Amino acid sequence: MSFPGQPRILMCPPEYYGIHYEINPWMNRRQPADHVLAVRQWTQLRAILAAAGAEICLLPPVPGLPDMVFTANAGLIHRRQAVLSRFRPPQRRPEQAYAAAWFAEHGFAVLQLPEGVYFEGAGDALFCGDTLFAGYRIRSDARGQQLIGQALGCRVMPLELISPYFYHLDTCFCPLGPGAALWFPDAFDDYGRHVVRESVDVLLELPACEAESFAANAVVVGQTVVTNAGCPQTHDLLRAHGFHPVATPLSEFVKAGGSAKCLTLRLDGEDAAAWKETIGITGTDPELP
Repeated sequence: MSFPGQPRILMCPPEYYGIHYEINPWMNRRQPADHVLAVRQWTQLRAILAAAGAEICLLPPVPGLPDMVFTANAGLIHRRQAVLSRFRPPQRRPEQAYAAAWFAEHGFAVLQLPEGVYFEGAGDALFCGDTLFAGYRIRSDARGQQLIGQALGCRVMPLELISPYFYHLDTCFCPLGPGAALWFPDAFDDYGRHVVRESVDVLLELPACEAESFAANAVVVGQTVVTNAGCPQTHDLLRAHGFHPVATPLSEFVKAGGSAKCLTLRLDGEDAAAWKETIGITGTDPELP
């Protein structure tokens, strides 16, 4: 599988990262992140992605916003449009203004959902081919996902997430390319499992122990798939299907409920979106209907 142009990935340095509140079951202020180790792990991930051919862009960190490091949640990129997140946890809502400013400054048309409709970016919205798979219930709203589909002109497959430990779609579903994905079925309701099985031709099912190590929270750059360390069965699956898996330890970010994918946002669109051209769009901050 190949995709046009050099991959561009947004990351945010972990200068202010830490476990300062608890907004998912992974977070525990009594088990803080080792900041020195977190910086080392983030830096290693950045180097691996750059070596795989990605251009790394940086979102400046902001004091008091420890979770800005998880740039996947800043928004959803489609062509030159950035659908801005509206966070459900109030602790993360101040991040929105900084992400909006960065997107606008770098030439993206910023789209916003109506007040009261929650959406947490590429954490809950992932293209597999030309279909947008959209997680909802725990952090994002089904209505918001449908509004995004209308605005972007794409088909949306809403998927209900049922486990608080897999609170974003990108913790349990990872598109590898059009028609192929890693996934953990137990994170979805019965209907969601049916939708995924009917919609994706090649599904690589994760063992529970590796799903809990965030094996699905992987970054795909062409044939390279970067995961947290400790996912050997997942790597065997990936190699059997022609991918090049790379492990890197991300233990300090798992403490906050994130891993490789959470720490990145594809600025050229998600790797598996397979759109072919960039369309210039002017203006910023229109609100979706």
